[in-house]
Amino acid sequence: MDVVIFGAGGRAGRQAVAEARRRGHRVTAVVRDPSAHAGLTDVRVVAGDVTDAAGVERVAVGHDAAISAAVDLTAPPGEFFTASSRALTTGLAKAGVGRLVVVGLASILPGASGVPLMDEPGYPNEYRSFYLGHAAGLHELRTGDPDWAYLAPAGDFDHEGAPVGGYRFAEHGDPGSRITYADFALALVDEAEAPSRHREAVSVRKG
Repeated sequence: MDVVIFGAGGRAGRQAVAEARRRGHRVTAVVRDPSAHAGLTDVRVVAGDVTDAAGVERVAVGHDAAISAAVDLTAPPGEFFTASSRALTTGLAKAGVGRLVVVGLASILPGASGVPLMDEPGYPNEYRSFYLGHAAGLHELRTGDPDWAYLAPAGDFDHEGAPVGGYRFAEHGDPGSRITYADFALALVDEAEAPSRHREAVSVRKG
């Protein structure tokens, strides 16, 4: 496959690039500044803005699937995630890319109670504006054309643990759950390879 990965310079993006290349896929890695990512090797590295639909279309033409791990912590979350979702769905549709996999956030997905984790009692909400930004982006995805999957860690990423080489889909979010970026990348690339399916928002935990 030919896979275009937005936000390829971040921790989730780099692992997705590595996993896609491990499986033999041809990868276009999209970053804001290619000169800052000399470590991305054996892939085509291009400059791109995930909030620009025309730019998304330009770099995505000729690809079979797209993965977005893009985030901009300098921009208002609501504006960034809404704009990026809109640009991705519009640009990918025009480029003929029919599959999009997005790295999401557990906070906006249902917890054990059935309500979003961020609304469960005791859940930390000092970053609520960031959560709401992700929620706005997911809402925007639901209006777009490409078939997509929204994958989030069931709880959060494990920054220090060793990969276990597997994952499983969780029934609901769990604040105590952790998964490494490498194991999460397995799910991202599996979903990019999958045939078109219903749109979804799912939590991923270590296998």
